[in-house]
Amino acid sequence: MSSAQRPPNLRSDGDVLRSNGNVLRSIGHNLGWLVGSRGVVAILSLLYLGIAARTLGVTGFGRFSLITGAAQALATLVAFQSWQVIVQFGVGLSRGEDEPRLARLFRGTAALDLISALSGAALAVAILELWSDAFGIGATLKRAALIFTVVQLVTIRSAAVGILRLRDKFRLAAIADSITPIARAVGAVLVMIFHPTVQAFLAVWAIAEVLTSATYWGMVAHIGDLKLLWGGAGFKRMVRENDGILNFALSTNASSTLALASKQLPLLAVGNELGVAAAGTFRLAAQLAQSLGKIGQLISRAAFPEIVRAVQEAKDETVRRLVLRTVLMSTVAGAVIMLIAVVFGKSVLKLVGGHVFGQGNVVLIWMAAAGAIDLVAVGLDTVLTARGYAGRIFLIRIVSVAIMLATALVTLPLWGEVGMAVAVVAGSAAVTSLLFVITYTKKPEPA
Repeated sequence: MSSAQRPPNLRSDGDVLRSNGNVLRSIGHNLGWLVGSRGVVAILSLLYLGIAARTLGVTGFGRFSLITGAAQALATLVAFQSWQVIVQFGVGLSRGEDEPRLARLFRGTAALDLISALSGAALAVAILELWSDAFGIGATLKRAALIFTVVQLVTIRSAAVGILRLRDKFRLAAIADSITPIARAVGAVLVMIFHPTVQAFLAVWAIAEVLTSATYWGMVAHIGDLKLLWGGAGFKRMVRENDGILNFALSTNASSTLALASKQLPLLAVGNELGVAAAGTFRLAAQLAQSLGKIGQLISRAAFPEIVRAVQEAKDETVRRLVLRTVLMSTVAGAVIMLIAVVFGKSVLKLVGGHVFGQGNVVLIWMAAAGAIDLVAVGLDTVLTARGYAGRIFLIRIVSVAIMLATALVTLPLWGEVGMAVAVVAGSAAVTSLLFVITYTKKPEPA
């Protein structure tokens, strides 16, 4: 439903805010809904991770973590971050200027999601055949792992996320996001009581993905945009009328995919090198650190639609102000993350996973440091993407992953899980430094 046709009661929150010309206030409003949602996620994630860790023990939790980590890495490897494509090319169209063209954009990006899901399902079979023995996954658990991985892939919902963000429906997206932790928390309690096995936890995680995806698409139907998705045939025409969309989609998605997949590589490396018990400890510590660092993703998601609009309208002063604000927010958040990790990290690990997981305290501190460094790059990454520098960002990500892996070759054998965490910090520092150099030495022209 276009903004021109939208009844007053469905007028988007972003339309109201931008009518006052206050872009920063609009970002704050969007961020408020995201933070509220992620607050629920953070609290419930501690609950369901703690239940899984205490129920399965270090070894069982490590095996569970390797399966879910590998599935998430595969999903991010093949998935298109199509929400960015929808926002980048749909901003002008969302005002009702050309609804058929917007429909073709929605349908084309959804088709990319479907193709990536089917490709990933095929890869999952091959990967499990090759890696299952190394991770101690038997025939029964292999079947459960395959089912979970396929579910993780077919419930990709990036297009739905993009539609809601384009329409400034951050409140609805926040509600949909909250379904995952709620379902996992309720399911984890039931599994702990009735059937405490790795397979049962995998089933719960899979059901949560299905429910979340269904909720997202239900929200799209609620705002009236599902009919656009079904009525926008013409993939080739979509490519022709959105100049540069394939280049943007490939480079942006490659960069985002590499960044997300690289978050799972350390866990897989620890499991392969040190075994499932070490992977369990590393996973819990890394998860807590990532939970503290979620604010970076929220800032980026809240700011991206507004920065795209500012860039397309050539509001350079607004863009500079947004960069400074987002970097400042990220820096402050990073400092708070480090303080929490140092002061409370060990106690939280023991509280969540039990006394045996307390040994992951040093890993938690290093991973929190990596997250704090990543936060500083949030504003830079977002602006460069909006300006069309996705190709350069992808190259930076490749360099950072190479630095992380090269460092791990030295530090992982020497210091184990801590060594892997040190390598993650090295990769994060490389990303932030290179993004800073490009942001302040290149003119604002797309590559």
